[in-house]
Amino acid sequence: MKDFIPQPVKNVIEVLQKAGFEAFIVGGCVRDLLIGRTPKDWDITTSALPENIITLFPDSFYENNFGTVGVKVPRFSPLSPREEGLGHSDEKSAPDDTAREIIEVTTYRTESGYEDKRRPTIVTFTTSLTEDLARRDFTMNALAYGKNSDGVWTLVDPYGGQKDIQEKIIRTVGKPEERFDEDALRLIRAVRFLAELRNPKEARASHNWHIEEQARQAIKEFSPHLKHVSQERIRDEFSKIILSRNGAFGVDMLHQLQLLRFILPELELGIGVTQNLHHIYTVWEHNLRALDTCPSEKLSVRLAALLHDVGKPETKRGDGYRSTFYNHDHVGARIAEKALARLRFPKALVEKATLLVDNHLFYYNVDEVTEASVRRLIKRVGLENMDDLMAVRIGDRLGSGVPKGKTYKLRHLEYMIEKVSKDPITPKMLALHGTDLMDALGLPPSPKVGTLLDILLSRVIDDPSLNSKEELLEIARGLEKHNLTELRALAKAKIEKTKKDERDRLKKNHFVL
Repeated sequence: MKDFIPQPVKNVIEVLQKAGFEAFIVGGCVRDLLIGRTPKDWDITTSALPENIITLFPDSFYENNFGTVGVKVPRFSPLSPREEGLGHSDEKSAPDDTAREIIEVTTYRTESGYEDKRRPTIVTFTTSLTEDLARRDFTMNALAYGKNSDGVWTLVDPYGGQKDIQEKIIRTVGKPEERFDEDALRLIRAVRFLAELRNPKEARASHNWHIEEQARQAIKEFSPHLKHVSQERIRDEFSKIILSRNGAFGVDMLHQLQLLRFILPELELGIGVTQNLHHIYTVWEHNLRALDTCPSEKLSVRLAALLHDVGKPETKRGDGYRSTFYNHDHVGARIAEKALARLRFPKALVEKATLLVDNHLFYYNVDEVTEASVRRLIKRVGLENMDDLMAVRIGDRLGSGVPKGKTYKLRHLEYMIEKVSKDPITPKMLALHGTDLMDALGLPPSPKVGTLLDILLSRVIDDPSLNSKEELLEIARGLEKHNLTELRALAKAKIEKTKKDERDRLKKNHFVL
């Protein structure tokens, strides 16, 4: 595995070892190497005390009470994209320096006194790597890898993490009751790891990742402890579940383990709520399937897909195939806005997801909807949000059990959106206005001004490089010597052909007639 460790990480380990200290990569990066994934973070554990680490690495900082020193190194991994100003990233970057990143180097320690169900109140430094690994959450994260006393790279695995990885088991280090009682965030982290690691194409449960049964029961028992965790930390873990390849599965697992009631209780109100003749699934099942089939990878869009019908339980009237859900889109938007704000999502993301929920029922029928109505939809939603709204609609359709997400109607709408959002082929495209012609040529307001503009437009269609005010005025002065009526007829023909060619191109791109 050592060949896959970046050189800056190896350098930090070697500096510590040459100074007489033990040093190993530890935790998630070791787990990912064993699984075959590229680690996002590289953490090192060491027998060196924080003051030793700071001395060995002057370009470092120590701003906590847990023995973790941030060592700045040249950047060796690409910058991770941030989701719509979410304000955090999985990667550790040096403060205000994108050219460098951080390797966290932590002294061996033991922990106790988790009075707030989140952070230890007593941290004791130790010289034992095994004791340090004992405080970890899951066996697959209680792994260390580095050079032993003989200089040989060795895996340190006192709690059977490698075997659990091979058997795809998420198991706590020691008794799950103790681990979850110490840190309640571990309750949702177990589900997050499951959502990230599970293979959605593996139908055999025995061959897929799963949470060990004793741990599952402990999660249910200690689920009320999640109330002690900050909304920001819950939000971050929940976001990773939503963005994983098993987002819907993860949300359902949060429900099964009685955690979702402390995260998005509004969503659980759809359980058992049947729908009308247009749906074969309950509201709960449909929302999960919409998330599962949403083609977007944006957090705001995936949240909107999950919450798009969250207003249905409140608005349902009647039962059976004739039940109605009038205004569930607008009611759902208010519910989604309140829920996402409670989870401390950034204002911009809340507004975006709310906008998508509020408009997911947009009406479009090829023979009925006009260009003006499409412009009103674009004005209401924003041209920059139309692709995202379409993604929610596709998730909504596929989540209803239909075989095709993008129907002819939706393709035609995409064609109309592109058509009306482009600059129309009119004299407004020109670099001058009618008033410029009147001023330069001494013309009064008259049809002649429009005639000149049409002729100039036809020239620009042929040669866009002519579209400057000075160039067009020069052409206009020369046109007065010619028969403007004939020139305008030719210009009109050119303009109409160009418009038709553009319409045909757009229709071909969107596969519409």
